[in-house]
Amino acid sequence: MSFINNWLRPDIKAINAYHVPLSDDMVKLDAMESPFPLPDALIGQYLAYLADVQLNRYPSASANELHQTLRELMDIPDEFGVLLGNGSDDLIQLLALACDTGDAILSVEPSFVMYGMIAKFTRLNYQSVALTNDFEIDADAMQRAIETHNPKLIFIAYPNNPTGNTFDRTVIETIIASTNALVVLDEAYYAYADDSFLLDINKYPNLVLLRTVSKIGFAGLRLGLLIGVQDTVTALDKLRLPYNINTLTQVSANFLLKEKDEISKNAQIILKERTELSSMLGAISSLQVYPSQANFILFKAPSANLLFEFLKTNGVLIKDLSAAPVLTDCLRVTIGTQTQNQTFINLVKRFYD
Repeated sequence: MSFINNWLRPDIKAINAYHVPLSDDMVKLDAMESPFPLPDALIGQYLAYLADVQLNRYPSASANELHQTLRELMDIPDEFGVLLGNGSDDLIQLLALACDTGDAILSVEPSFVMYGMIAKFTRLNYQSVALTNDFEIDADAMQRAIETHNPKLIFIAYPNNPTGNTFDRTVIETIIASTNALVVLDEAYYAYADDSFLLDINKYPNLVLLRTVSKIGFAGLRLGLLIGVQDTVTALDKLRLPYNINTLTQVSANFLLKEKDEISKNAQIILKERTELSSMLGAISSLQVYPSQANFILFKAPSANLLFEFLKTNGVLIKDLSAAPVLTDCLRVTIGTQTQNQTFINLVKRFYD
């Protein structure tokens, strides 16, 4: 047996690494990224903005300018605290590190895989409650789980990934009010949803939100944020590693995220394309298409794994979820440009002809 196999924790050896498939020269519709590159008109200005970056110095530890940029972009009230992370994953891990070994983390299934993975990394007790057949929270089962496991953290993605729906607001409010856990609503897809709990932070001291810029056009920046009441954010900031937001991310975000009109315009295009793509998928009688409040669509397809491979062979990459028991025959496609979406739907039609 190799050195690393003797040395590594047994529970870590049992975990499969997060898999990112190769996507060179493919129409990439698998990872909920925005399809829109930086406009040509901004590229020269952006490069000039980077010219004075001092890469020999550590980044700003407080990132005050970036905080203000994000507040203006997302209309975050001044009285709320904001904590920045190297993507949302960084903040999920930070929250896990605030717990005692063995504390319970509760979420629903299916949902974002990193809640469970990070719980394992940090020696926490991950528990999940199955969604109903129509991917809603089972309120009674959730309350039983809260009473049984007394969780320290509850993660709820809103909208949910990979199902795309927002859960019943009343159910979520009941969960928040009925627990001593810190409830983390992950609003990664806030730009495409009809509802948000941002202003509810004032009502619930045990509520925080996660957001990210990855889904609105800037996945490469790896920038996430946690929003909560100020004393909660101040306490959690003790766990943030120093200089966790690098200089290039800070400088790039301060330039790019001030283009609020451009970001909003692209979000509206995605919403329009989501409606059209959902309609086109729904017109294929073999498919069951689920409603979405995100920048992707979940659908159930006969011979889903064969359709996935057919698309991949023909240069279109989506996400195959069909191996998960509750997602049998399900695939997830990210909303792309009109041209990308048409390429995808044409191939789906060909497959079922």
